[in-house]
Amino acid sequence: MLTLPRVVIAAPASGHGKTTVATGLMAALRRAGHRVSGHKVGPDYIDPGYHALATGRPGRNLDPHLQSPELLTPLLLHGAAGADVAVVEGVMGLYDGMLGADGFASTAHVAAELTAPVILVVDVSHASRSIAAVVHGMAGFDGGTRLAGVILNKAGSQRHADEVISALDHTGIPVLGVLHRDDGISAPSRHLGLVPAAERADAAARLDRLAALIAERVDLPAVVRIARAAPPLAAEPWDPAAALPTAPAALPPGPRPVIAVAGGRAFTFRYTETDELLRAAGCDVTVFDPLRDERLPPGTAGIYLGGGFPEVHAAELSANTPLLGHVRAAVGAGIPTVAECAGLLYLCREVEGAPMAGALDAAAAMAPRLTLGYRTAVASADGLAGPAGTRVTGHEFHRTALDSALEPPAWLLAGSGPGARPRPDGWSSATLHASYLHTHWAGYPVLAHRFADAARRAPALPDAVLWSRPAPPPEPDLHHHGDRESAEGLADFAVNVSRLARPAWLDAALRASFDGLGGYPDPAGAREALAARHGRGTDEVLPTAGGAEAFTLLARARHWHRPVVVHPQFTEPEAALRAAGYDGTAGPAVHRMLLRPDDGFRLDPADVPADADLVVVGNPTNPTSVLHPSATLRSLLRPGRVVAVDEAFMDAVPGEHESLTRTALPGLVVLRSLTKTWAIPGLRAGYAVGDAAVLADLAAQQPPWSVSGPAAAAMIACSGDEAVAESDHRAHTIAADRDVLVDGLRTLGLHVAGPARGPFVLVRCRTGTRTMLRANGFAVRRGDTFPGLAPDGDTEWVRVAVRDRASTGALLTAWAEAL
Repeated sequence: MLTLPRVVIAAPASGHGKTTVATGLMAALRRAGHRVSGHKVGPDYIDPGYHALATGRPGRNLDPHLQSPELLTPLLLHGAAGADVAVVEGVMGLYDGMLGADGFASTAHVAAELTAPVILVVDVSHASRSIAAVVHGMAGFDGGTRLAGVILNKAGSQRHADEVISALDHTGIPVLGVLHRDDGISAPSRHLGLVPAAERADAAARLDRLAALIAERVDLPAVVRIARAAPPLAAEPWDPAAALPTAPAALPPGPRPVIAVAGGRAFTFRYTETDELLRAAGCDVTVFDPLRDERLPPGTAGIYLGGGFPEVHAAELSANTPLLGHVRAAVGAGIPTVAECAGLLYLCREVEGAPMAGALDAAAAMAPRLTLGYRTAVASADGLAGPAGTRVTGHEFHRTALDSALEPPAWLLAGSGPGARPRPDGWSSATLHASYLHTHWAGYPVLAHRFADAARRAPALPDAVLWSRPAPPPEPDLHHHGDRESAEGLADFAVNVSRLARPAWLDAALRASFDGLGGYPDPAGAREALAARHGRGTDEVLPTAGGAEAFTLLARARHWHRPVVVHPQFTEPEAALRAAGYDGTAGPAVHRMLLRPDDGFRLDPADVPADADLVVVGNPTNPTSVLHPSATLRSLLRPGRVVAVDEAFMDAVPGEHESLTRTALPGLVVLRSLTKTWAIPGLRAGYAVGDAAVLADLAAQQPPWSVSGPAAAAMIACSGDEAVAESDHRAHTIAADRDVLVDGLRTLGLHVAGPARGPFVLVRCRTGTRTMLRANGFAVRRGDTFPGLAPDGDTEWVRVAVRDRASTGALLTAWAEAL
């Protein structure tokens, strides 16, 4: 029987502050003179990093699914060796575990296995006396859980805290401390949770502040008394050497193989027991940093690439070409390699467009949904991890996906639900095991044994060699527009500006505006006219110097965490965001969401990343001419997200039936232009209409007098009833002329994207067609400067503007000759 003071920190649900309080308690107890051991329920890698910073010891995980319930107490005792108190942070809500498994692997389950008392952290920011009911229910729900105390978090005031404490008196569960609202103690997060401590330069300073706060506001002696009340444990500490199939004494003589383990800021996900098992198996573990080191450690006989955030550090990883080349050569030479999740991505051709090692023929990109959950896996063939039929348990935790399946897969992951088929994951061979699945080797020490055994048989590490990566495809020129295609002497089918004459009433309004050029322009009249045109309030309209200014204002209006531009579309929104700093060099980068020609360039809202806080989409879209249903675009809206719809060509759609200018919804902004239909590109006249709060942020970025007097006059003139009628007439003319163009192109055997609804069409044709048409006197818009429309083999995309029937006939004749 061994004595170990211990306590579990739990909560009613995620988000109550478990990590903050648990980490703060560890740090405060350490500063009070205790030797503290930190542990985490579940498979989480990030929280143990903060625990290690707080305790000065490795953070440890306790997970019944990954390690088996019988190993929990031995692993706790092993990890806490030499400590006088163990603090165990729970996961999710106290009783939340594997779905459909009656609380298996929950915090309560682990606390029961450890016979450890539980301290409940409760966020009280939205309730007072009701907190007592929550705590009372938590205490009585399961007789195997001993709720020994409560820490109140995010109290609004002392009076608020006193009300909660008074109500809790009736439960008999003591309040051990009260923390008030203090944003300064929260850790930043991103798409997979908290930012790892190793990536935060301020982590130690923040922890010092947190430790002082906990020491001041939590009764630390009471916490220690609760921990010491835990009964003795009837188990022996886990021993990595004893866990291995082969005892260390039986290892063959000779030098210890070197296992190169990826570390640094990009590879922070690794269980401490992995290193311990490899050392016990007779290996030397050497950590290298893929961001900084230019070659593998000397004598490397095995490579372990654990988890982390390669997608966040993709540019830096990609820039370290010497190491990428050395890793590729080592894997190709047969150096045994295990790659989990981030390691799998590092071995791919590219991640989010950034070239990687290329040892696996796949590319990875951010996916719209998080893949998360416990898994049971079976090896489909003999490989480094074990013979066919090897069964393990593990977990997935990633927001990326591969563009192709690999054969043979590393694992077949058991499907969920009746009749679900196993899902292949990763790739496997005798010397390479690469998979999204994370496993805890303490639960399966044979994995460490096989890896170490393979390392002892490994060939010599190849020398570092100069490695020329395949050149990535050229980046589309986001600043290339149709006007660069047109030239004197060419029939212009490249620019999407109407060739119809401007109405006399518009020319008259413009000429009259010249009388006011001696004064500074005031767009108030334009705002009122546009508001009336669309049935909105004046605070829901913002005149701009064309659509391009609107995109610049949008890019700078807020600090976007994940801006998404739906492509192929007009390139200025992405160009504006990149110019505003969203290029990935010092923060978030624009995420390109590419629509597929095979799907008709249709938008599926489910493909938009869930954490996107800005989504920009065209409607009808330039250059595809696809008109998205307004209901589809409305479904993109959600709290905290701005959806910007570029309707620059909506007035070319008869009836504008999918326009959202009259739809008032939080976060929705529509951008319009007067340039195309009214043939005034040199005037720079456009506007935004939508959520007043978002428009106020755009207006705050707008320089004074950016909208000229003539531009304001054009807005007023083009908002009247006569203009609306004329616009609809022109839209019907465009539709009829477009039908002639589309029918003619299809008669020539060409593929036209569609159904087309804008004043242009997108055509797939034989490579070189644009050049031949140009030689014959016709300018069409090249497609390869739009993301997602790169040439494909012997075909290319071109955009063709709709013109009158005579002009279209001449183009079709020239096109037929070019064929």
